[in-house]
Amino acid sequence: MSVQNSIKKVNVLLKGIISKLKGGDKRRAAAEVAREYGSGGQRYVAREFNIGRNTLRKGTNEIESGKNIEDRYSARGRKKKTDELPKLEGQIKSILDGQSQTDPKFQTNRLYTKMSIFELQKELIKRFGYTSEELPSLRTLNTITNNMGYTVKSVRKSKPIKKIKETELIFENLNRVHELASENENIIRLSIDAKDKVKIGNFSRGGKSRLNVEAYDHDFGNTYLTPFGIMDVKNKKVDISLGPTKVTADYIVDRIDEYWLMNGYSGTGKTLLLNADNGPENNGRRTQFIKRMIEFSIDHNTPVILAYYPPYHSKYNPIERVWGVLEQHWNGGLLDTGEAVEGYIKTMTYNGIHPKVQVIDKIYETGIKVVDKLMETYEQVIERIAGLEKWFIRISPRECMERLAFTGCFY
Repeated sequence: MSVQNSIKKVNVLLKGIISKLKGGDKRRAAAEVAREYGSGGQRYVAREFNIGRNTLRKGTNEIESGKNIEDRYSARGRKKKTDELPKLEGQIKSILDGQSQTDPKFQTNRLYTKMSIFELQKELIKRFGYTSEELPSLRTLNTITNNMGYTVKSVRKSKPIKKIKETELIFENLNRVHELASENENIIRLSIDAKDKVKIGNFSRGGKSRLNVEAYDHDFGNTYLTPFGIMDVKNKKVDISLGPTKVTADYIVDRIDEYWLMNGYSGTGKTLLLNADNGPENNGRRTQFIKRMIEFSIDHNTPVILAYYPPYHSKYNPIERVWGVLEQHWNGGLLDTGEAVEGYIKTMTYNGIHPKVQVIDKIYETGIKVVDKLMETYEQVIERIAGLEKWFIRISPRECMERLAFTGCFY
């Protein structure tokens, strides 16, 4: 083999080796080759190895100084708007969360909102003092919200079937108290709800398995478990209880009472803001629920605000999003035992956190009511918001104790 052919072969080998190197290693190796070529080496290496002259000069400087230059690839190009405006995503979330609902069929984890991107831009300017020039374009704003898991448009399947005349006023008040809670660390905002009862057995739920498992082709059976959830809306932590009993007013308040004690809120004077739908066991006219919440307020020295979502709009309640994630998590799974149901709930995550799960064995009595005369007394110690009496109720522990003591009524 001639010397010329040998040189060509060496050049091919060098090109292959240097092309596989990255960053500083690549430019220093190329600079070494250029130095060995002597005069005109940089020009030759730049042409043959397809490397820029500036890169070769930088490599030569690193060799001569003995100091490596730090590569900052992340600093290249235009910065994202969310980097320039680090609070933007949190501000978008604070606006959209109160306007968003889950997919009623739980077929996706996305949140649907009735606001348009243009309306969102206007709200950002109004609430946080931006100018339209400071905010990203509508197209970029849409991309940001989409990446956050929101669909910022009206979706036919998510529109409520009906609405009552107070609906808009209820949402105005909800937005107001939610904004107040987000700014005040002494307000604990909890969202509660009971999921549909889960039938226990080898029932086909539309899933597929690699294992040879036979499921019933019917859903007859009388064994159920009902999940009941409590979400701390601020930190997205979730507690879920499971029980074979109906979720009654007493069941609900017992779980809230346990939660308040377990988290160290009792006696601290913190306010409980409770979001719920207006279900039969916890609505604003359910006498046993109101009575128990008054007792809760007095026992723990806790002011309480009951803030309900209007009828046909319960999907806006934040805890509903947990049920959507759970449905996706156990989709098609065989829930043949209580342990299987509990296991699926324990292994799901919401906002990257596993929920706390407990099993309730107690069977709660249904149909408990407070007699009218006694309820008249309880009604005197609570405050119902004028015009929205069923949807917003304030309970003050001090006023309750004073008035109940004055009337001679003790629970």
